[in-house]
Amino acid sequence: MNLKKAILKSFDSGSYTATLQLTGSHKAYLDGVTVARNLPAAEMVLGRGVAVILFDEHNAKDAVVIAVYT
Repeated sequence: MNLKKAILKSFDSGSYTATLQLTGSHKAYLDGVTVARNLPAAEMVLGRGVAVILFDEHNAKDAVVIAVYT
């Protein structure tokens, strides 16, 4: 399990999933990452920093966004 910083690239409020770019990586995007339901959709502004827990670094579906920050 790893805690990583990322930049929010897109957010789907219907499925509550996000596309993220890991901080320090210009090519690695994670698509379909689950967003914790306690985070308001209004806070999921493109370009904001997010904290994401990766339970399995090789499977983006096994990750969750746990915080949003500026």
